[in-house]
Amino acid sequence: MLSVLRISGFALIDELELELGPGLTVITGETGAGKSIIVEALGLLRGGRASADLIRAGRDEARVEAIIDLPAAIAVELRARLEAEGRDGLAQAEGQTDDELGLLVRRTVSRTGRGRIHLAGGLATAGDLAGTVAGLIDIASQHDQQSLTDAGSQMAILDAFAENERLRTEMAAAHRTLVETTAALAAFNADARTRAEREDLLKFQLGELEAAGLQSGEDEQLRVERERLKGAEKFFGAASRGEEVLYAQEGAVVGLIAAVSRELGPLAALDPALASALERLAGAQATVEDVARDLGRYASHVRSDPARLAEVEERLFLLSRLCRKHGGTLAQVIERREVIARELAEMGSFEEGLAERRDAQARADAAARAAAEALSKSRRKAASGLEKKIAETLRDLGLGHARLPVIVEPRAVEPRTAAGDAGGDATIGVSGADRVRFLFAPNPGEEARPLARIASGGELSRVMLAVKQALAKTDRVLTYIFDEVDSGVGGGTAETIGRKLKKIAAARQVIAITHLPQIAAFADAHIRVTKTSGQGRTRVAVEPVAGKERTREIARMLGGATPSAEATAHADEMLRRAADSVN
Repeated sequence: MLSVLRISGFALIDELELELGPGLTVITGETGAGKSIIVEALGLLRGGRASADLIRAGRDEARVEAIIDLPAAIAVELRARLEAEGRDGLAQAEGQTDDELGLLVRRTVSRTGRGRIHLAGGLATAGDLAGTVAGLIDIASQHDQQSLTDAGSQMAILDAFAENERLRTEMAAAHRTLVETTAALAAFNADARTRAEREDLLKFQLGELEAAGLQSGEDEQLRVERERLKGAEKFFGAASRGEEVLYAQEGAVVGLIAAVSRELGPLAALDPALASALERLAGAQATVEDVARDLGRYASHVRSDPARLAEVEERLFLLSRLCRKHGGTLAQVIERREVIARELAEMGSFEEGLAERRDAQARADAAARAAAEALSKSRRKAASGLEKKIAETLRDLGLGHARLPVIVEPRAVEPRTAAGDAGGDATIGVSGADRVRFLFAPNPGEEARPLARIASGGELSRVMLAVKQALAKTDRVLTYIFDEVDSGVGGGTAETIGRKLKKIAAARQVIAITHLPQIAAFADAHIRVTKTSGQGRTRVAVEPVAGKERTREIARMLGGATPSAEATAHADEMLRRAADSVN
């Protein structure tokens, strides 16, 4: 539930902090006092649109922040999702168990346009708020009554009542697969002429690459050979001179080492200290002889070969041209050759590929139809139950003869779009194959017609309340906020609305902004909003009222700014009657 709400620099509010508890909390005040400002602020935390117009005059920014206490089951689930997103900001309040945590939310609106959103200890977007907070706090206002007339909202209400979340997830996944396989089939079954032209091009490219007989690493080997051929005389001269200096000429290194060894040999027999030096000289002589022989062999194979040099230059030019045409390196060109070969092989087996994609599309279509049928069956079954629940509540709310038929029928056939569809008619969408409509007949004998056409504002308010009560057991929302949904009603019906709100508040937190004392009397907590002017400034203040102050506020709602003794007595009676009715 919403446990703490802080608002700063927002509209007519300087600073405000509310501590809220479970049950039914009512917010009252004079018309225009600023009660709905609180709802607007909460709308921002649910991902609503932000505007610099919301910032209080004289302030640079507006800030709204809240702590939402989470029950154990939702806390565990939400923590796992937030951690997967790289967030870890669920806070534990005093007295809470390990699984009872609070979600911290803050939104700042700046005049510079650089607003900031913090969700669970990390920066977030308005979409993140809509995906998280909007599922925990639900706002129903006179303006939101239009959502009752929206086809998508009507379907969402029925699915929530039917607990169709799993079926909707399966339907969305099946539809996504259907769209993907349909698009793949359309792409594969492209224009035959285009495919033939593509095949001719690939055959030419593959022929060119295969004729080149490319070998991995040959370009580097050829570059080394080219340098050797271009500098044949230098290589031959250096190797030959090296052999002579080391071994062949008079006074060569090998001969000098041998002379030193002969002179030291007899002396090493007399002094063992020279034995190590003599041994190393023998090794050096053997090494030098080996090097001299290698240089001789190398020199014997070095030849000036202009014809071979021309061949190497021509081959390197070919490799360079192919690299520029097909890829940056020889390895990439070779890889491109394999890719072309695979694509040509696939083109060669076009019929097999076409059959595979048709089969995949057919399987996806069958799976989507099965998912849609399961969803339709669940909706049709739940529709009558939802009708019954709403009718019971409407009867209590003074609409005893009203009917609200929930119609589940096949969705209209719509042309497939270019966004992944392959053409033809689409009878299955991401939400299944149904269209859901709420009809309304307020009086006996009248034909049920679309809710938007015939329901008055007061009737819509009561229908909305009936819907919320019908969803009370299946809805995962923690806090319901009703912003003057009692519009257009009064008397006994208003008292019944108060009882209904109280009943809903037994299962979750309910905050109701109301101008009706019959509803305010049922509250567990009462908050009064006042607006004052002074020194050229208008301010909105919020304070809890209890005891005699609450009685005076109820009396004001009954009798005006200066309530009479009769109004005060009536207020006392209303509070006693409301307390007795729920005990």
